[in-house]
Amino acid sequence: MITGTKITTDTLTSRRRFLIGSGGPILPILDPRKETMKIRKIPLLLALAGMAISFALPIFAQQTNTPDTDKVLFKFQDITNANDPTFNQELGINNAGVIAGYFGSGAAGHPNKGYTVVRPYNTQLDFTNENFPGSVQTQVIGINNRDGFGFDRVFRGTTVGFWSNMNNANMVNNNFGFVNIGGQDGRFINVNNPNTGTINGVNTNQLLGVNDRNIAVGFYVDTAGATHGYTYDIAANTFSANIDDPNGVGATTPAAINDHDQIVGFYTDGNGVTHGFFESDGVFKTIDAANAMATSLFGLNNFGEAVGFDIDTNGAMHGIICHVVTGACEEQDDPNGIGTTTFNGLNDRGQIVGFYVNGAGNTIGLLATPAP
Repeated sequence: MITGTKITTDTLTSRRRFLIGSGGPILPILDPRKETMKIRKIPLLLALAGMAISFALPIFAQQTNTPDTDKVLFKFQDITNANDPTFNQELGINNAGVIAGYFGSGAAGHPNKGYTVVRPYNTQLDFTNENFPGSVQTQVIGINNRDGFGFDRVFRGTTVGFWSNMNNANMVNNNFGFVNIGGQDGRFINVNNPNTGTINGVNTNQLLGVNDRNIAVGFYVDTAGATHGYTYDIAANTFSANIDDPNGVGATTPAAINDHDQIVGFYTDGNGVTHGFFESDGVFKTIDAANAMATSLFGLNNFGEAVGFDIDTNGAMHGIICHVVTGACEEQDDPNGIGTTTFNGLNDRGQIVGFYVNGAGNTIGLLATPAP
């Protein structure tokens, strides 16, 4: 167990290679969510055919004030794909408990490889590969509740993410968004905002979340190196106007969208500080964890609960659960990754996915389920 580990820039770089957009963006590869500061970070599949999904309000939605993790017990479970037990990140989870993620650090010779995984998450048979056709690297990030499973327990709904045709040693790689409908043998759609720029021969575009209306959310980097969010209507094949927090125009990353078309993500202000945000009907609200140096939000459910991570004054990283109405956040760490935990996604049942770094420096995927 790691206790009070200080997060350094090198540690963050090894945990997630995201796109940074200061100057000409350093485009390390695939790894949702690295932030500026420099810590921008980001970003399960189950249900038997014919099974009805029913559940009560998630644990925090039953409260009338703020999420109080001191009163909520979570059962934490490691999620590890045997193809690379040293590096796994779980990035999205739907209401059936199907998880989207990937293995592989993205270093040269260790490419990101996407997958989905279903309960009980403890054998290799529970994992299904999902990689954009012809790609060198793929991250599967967002997953919704549409469609479902065949009798083989393979999820055939909608997932989103991004892929690359490169795996360079300097981790400067193209990133292209994608939508997939139908699993590994389904219909993959390459999705790139038409305003995406080319900087030193590199393009940066990622899809990070998708709701049950098949509206995806993501971001692109323009020719000036600025980061802008957008939504993508899968059925209509149309892009929205830029989504920019007014406090971070050109430095905004939307990361999740719920069925009310509400969005959470993060932006970097003029002083280089990263803040979480919640957007609804064009109105932006900043959400900062108390006493944190930086806050980023990556997951949002239909009950106004968001998850992400913060960085405390000692440089340690903690998973956070926030209520978007009150703006209050509570820290919660995997017991095996105290000070190195990131929450990346959650569903309407209150289940949370993410990852932590263990004492050996390995990145381990996690699932946190509220205890009954």
